[in-house]
Amino acid sequence: MKFSLFYPQNTERNFQLLSDEAVNDLSLEFIVDALTEVNAEKPHLMGLMRQIPSDPEVIRYRRDIFEDFLRFPKLREAMSELVLKLTDLRDLERFQKDTDMSSLWSLINRLREIDDYISCITMIKDVLSDMDVTSSGMRELKEMVTNIPIESGFDELKADIDDMMTRAQRLKSITIGVNLDNLLRPEAAGVVALNDTKFTDSGLMSRFMVFSDKKDAIHKGADKGEGGKFHSANPPINGIIKGAATFTNAINGTHIETSTVTGKDPLSNNLRRVVTDMMRRTVNDIKSTIKKHVDFSGYSLINLMPEITFFIRWAELTEKITETGMPMCKPEILDYDCRNCSFKEIYNLKLAINKANGEEINIISNDFDFNDKHRIYILTGPNRGGKTIFTQAVGLAMVMAQWGVYVPAAEAKISPCDNIFTHFPADENDTVDLGRLGEESQRLSKIFEIATRHSLMLLNESLATTSVAEGVFIAKDVVRAMRYLGTRAIFNTHMHDLATSLDMINNEVEGDSIAESLITGVHDGERSFKVSIAPPQGVSYAADIAKKYGVTFDQIKKEIDNK
Repeated sequence: MKFSLFYPQNTERNFQLLSDEAVNDLSLEFIVDALTEVNAEKPHLMGLMRQIPSDPEVIRYRRDIFEDFLRFPKLREAMSELVLKLTDLRDLERFQKDTDMSSLWSLINRLREIDDYISCITMIKDVLSDMDVTSSGMRELKEMVTNIPIESGFDELKADIDDMMTRAQRLKSITIGVNLDNLLRPEAAGVVALNDTKFTDSGLMSRFMVFSDKKDAIHKGADKGEGGKFHSANPPINGIIKGAATFTNAINGTHIETSTVTGKDPLSNNLRRVVTDMMRRTVNDIKSTIKKHVDFSGYSLINLMPEITFFIRWAELTEKITETGMPMCKPEILDYDCRNCSFKEIYNLKLAINKANGEEINIISNDFDFNDKHRIYILTGPNRGGKTIFTQAVGLAMVMAQWGVYVPAAEAKISPCDNIFTHFPADENDTVDLGRLGEESQRLSKIFEIATRHSLMLLNESLATTSVAEGVFIAKDVVRAMRYLGTRAIFNTHMHDLATSLDMINNEVEGDSIAESLITGVHDGERSFKVSIAPPQGVSYAADIAKKYGVTFDQIKKEIDNK
């Protein structure tokens, strides 16, 4: 099994995927945009964030790795550099399957990339050797990058690369022979020699005209000097010639025919192919060097790219939020079967991101629990009283804890859920065929088809588009089903009659998820955005508001009488 920063060795890679609705309702695109400005990273981050692991061992493994990334900015800096190198090397495996000629230039660049990668592995090894990383995953990575140079023969690889680069870079110029027809049109061309020095005289045309004016300037035969030949076979690797004008030990070239109809010169169009073909042996030697090392264990780090990016970006965002004074904590991961959770000073991550971006926001935090006594909450309160913000805050805190990152709270203990199901109001365009009530009912039915007692359900103003009587009737059955299933849930609603019926529902249906009334804080008619367990405050809250703004009958009557 390949090494991973998301899953311990010998652990099954099990997870559930968040639905499109949950991704939208939890505003994960907003979160991803806050994590990175690099568009290429966003799909990878979103893909990982849609995956919800529920194994406490997996979550603790990730959480501890994340803490190491958070503690060591120097580690994040080194890992960021590694990711850049890995991005360039992702498609290296194509050399194992590539049977076509690869250009010398691309192969030389590939050698440089591998050389850079070796340097980067060495850098990661040196960085980790000086760090007191505590997570099992980072300790394993530390051991791995320490062993890679030994197991992969870095010394031999480095020597091979240096040798190939030196040999390839000896080439400074090419001597090409051209055969002409009776009209002085090129009819064939071949490489005569590879040279280790550059030509310095660029006056080829002027020299040609001088030769044309002198009868004795045209040489007898085709060779000037010793052994100059016109070749068309593979060159030897040692065929680079000392100097730029010697034809001795000339290497083989490639024959190119010209058009007999138009006399079009093919040299410019085919120069790249000529040069590539004439150095086939050089190219193949470099490919052989790369393939010799292409499977060395260091390349296993390529698979870590999205995971490394995930931890780096979340550590950066966590630091950014804590700098505003908002708490972010390491969650304690409870057993899967206990289904309890507790948060101290939980708040909505979206608000904290906005605050970190410079908005003046007074963020209200809350204490909240799912426990053996209460696992289903019917949340009521005034419009714009924070019901949706709070519901979303719980969902984000839960999913963040299971991703293995710090959560927006001062303290958190969570028993993982197997998935999070959301039921927020749908777009009007999505409800044309069934109507709003039909669409909402259908979505609720699908949720119950797959939800379990280990799931988390978040309902936001569900069933509010029909009449109060119809909405309450359906909502009561939904809460009965939640209790019978044993799930954890928050159902925020304006239906106070639903919240006042919970004792009856708890008595009617067997189950170990008891439903309880939760309200947004109301103090002297002011919205405090605090939540607390209490009976619904619909009537009393309205009375407080009416009294505060002078619209009770007695207050209005008094005003009328005083006119």
